[in-house]
Amino acid sequence: MTAHEIDYEIFGEEMQYVEIELDPQEIVVAEAGSFMMMENGIQMQTIFGDGSQQQSGFMGKLLSAGKRMLTGESLFMTAYQNQNMRKSKVSFASPYPGKIIPIDLTQYNGKFICQKDAFLCAAKGVAVGIEFSRKLGRGLFGGEGFIMQKLEGDGMSFVHAGGTLARKELVAGEILKVDTGCIVGFSSTVQYDIEFIGGIKNSIFGGEGLFFATLQGPGTVFVQSLPFSRLADRIIASAPRSGGSGRDEGSLLGGIGNLLDGDNRF
Repeated sequence: MTAHEIDYEIFGEEMQYVEIELDPQEIVVAEAGSFMMMENGIQMQTIFGDGSQQQSGFMGKLLSAGKRMLTGESLFMTAYQNQNMRKSKVSFASPYPGKIIPIDLTQYNGKFICQKDAFLCAAKGVAVGIEFSRKLGRGLFGGEGFIMQKLEGDGMSFVHAGGTLARKELVAGEILKVDTGCIVGFSSTVQYDIEFIGGIKNSIFGGEGLFFATLQGPGTVFVQSLPFSRLADRIIASAPRSGGSGRDEGSLLGGIGNLLDGDNRF
């Protein structure tokens, strides 16, 4: 299916949102919870899967939705259709600090692989499927498990990365070693595997886990500086424990420290 041709503009720096301009009857599909605002005349409709199988009958829709369940996403997505006689705009926001990456699938041979929670929205006709790992070690220790998301088609897609974004263009045979959680996505020509860090001290005391990802070119790789899992771990580690109001509550100078650093919570 040929995807709808949509225009867009990305706003912001650390907390970005993307504004999609739809021609009459054009449609964009998005993950639940990513909607920010839209102009009057755009209609929302909840659909099974990604919308690329809407004309294939109930079983086609069910299969599309079932693939999304395997990646940990909802069965449903939301389609936004412009029913005005003029162009109208709808906007989608990033879920946490970082960058929104526009992916023109025609520049990646119609296929792009990304982490399971990176997808934000796409033009109607882009298929959001799954990419199984063919290697047991990669599936068990690769950070993303056996399943990643696969974006296919000839339209625009938008994915989200945490923190600062790095884009690397790898030549044939060139290898980039990356923390498994820092991968955002890569073109289908890139070979993805994992490698043992090695060394007892590195493995036990290094604090970086036992494995890192190896990405071999040719192709394009997007890397994020702040994976959401790392951000969540820091927040959980700093959260108040039961019986106390903060992580320094048990120390003798805990209360004084809060006064000195401006944390005057009641």
